[in-house]
Amino acid sequence: MGIFQRDRQVFADAEPLDDSYEPEDIRERDEELEKYQRALQPIIDNRPTSNIFLYGKTGTGKTVATQYMLSHLENDAAQYDDVDLSTVWVSCENLSSSYQVAVTLVNELRGSQGKDRISTTGYSQQRVFDILYEELDSFGGTVVIVLDEIDNIGHSDDILYGLPRARSNGYVSDVRPVIIGISNDFQFRDNLSPKVKDTLAEKEILFPPYNANQLRSILEPRAEKAFHDDVLEGDVVPLCSAFAAQDTGSARQAIRLLREAGELAQAADSETVAEAHVRAAQDELEKNQLYEGMQELTTQGHAVLSALAYHQALDQVPVRSRDLYEQYLNICDRLDTDSVSERRVRDHLSDMNMLGLISVHERNEGISAGRYHEYELDVPLTAVLEVLLSTTRFEEFGSVIRSKAEDNNLLQSDLTDY
Repeated sequence: MGIFQRDRQVFADAEPLDDSYEPEDIRERDEELEKYQRALQPIIDNRPTSNIFLYGKTGTGKTVATQYMLSHLENDAAQYDDVDLSTVWVSCENLSSSYQVAVTLVNELRGSQGKDRISTTGYSQQRVFDILYEELDSFGGTVVIVLDEIDNIGHSDDILYGLPRARSNGYVSDVRPVIIGISNDFQFRDNLSPKVKDTLAEKEILFPPYNANQLRSILEPRAEKAFHDDVLEGDVVPLCSAFAAQDTGSARQAIRLLREAGELAQAADSETVAEAHVRAAQDELEKNQLYEGMQELTTQGHAVLSALAYHQALDQVPVRSRDLYEQYLNICDRLDTDSVSERRVRDHLSDMNMLGLISVHERNEGISAGRYHEYELDVPLTAVLEVLLSTTRFEEFGSVIRSKAEDNNLLQSDLTDY
């Protein structure tokens, strides 16, 4: 008999525990969905529609709520002959400029019509924008443009200025573009240029972290479908919900924890999933979450992390924020990307501290030097390097950091227990 055998005692249908699963209804987001419905209603009424921006940390339901609302919007719009609706969805996870977003949008629109794609090089930004307007106008009606993880574009926000003004400027005549921006960064709007803020005229919907009771409500119907009867012990779902609520308030984290606990029980040939499996799964996922937390940082967040890793590689930690900021500016200059203020860098450091990626030390030198903060990594430098070296934009600088760390013999001792 082979080493792989089909499970018949734990999982009945593991699909509800997959990240891509779309539930039949959205739980614990009634208020947010009501605001969403009001914001989209003008499309059905054939009225001008405001842009919509959703803010909230990873796993708080922004993307699944958007998929749910757009699915209903498309179905309902089909009932009206005078409503012409199209949607296009772009993930900005690996896009760091308006130019890249515009090229991706053009190719998504062309792909849906069987047209040839355009190259990511060889065009000026204005030419790409002109092509984008031509493609949008060829659709006509209302085109809803979803820009997921839009905060990755940083200060390169021309796309958010051009699209909302395309109709009033005469670049399009037969189409009404509507932007839905999804951001993990609550302060993203604050960093937009004044002209973009004035142009967007958006509705904002905030998605706060879930509490334990809300997570339990989300998990229970998934668990009922995913596991065989009487497999889950009574405290498993509440414990998964409590762990996730205490950490990030993320439904994604709670679901992954439940799935991991089930896989551990399966591997142990256990007839039930118990509290011990949940606690073991939590230990395992904590390591994975640190890695994912680093992966999901914005371009600016990666630049700040790179600056701290560079000081770590030189064994110059803990480091003051002013010295860290100087290195951050060097990295932005080297990458030819916009930089942000020192205050905004401290905000990124605060976020990384909450994610458990770094440690912050408060110093008080009295009247002479005052109070200040120092920072150092709270995860192995090797883990940071793994993320940077797998991120195209930071690969070269990650190699520089690795070389510095090797020169200082800081990598070998860093490999244990991760």
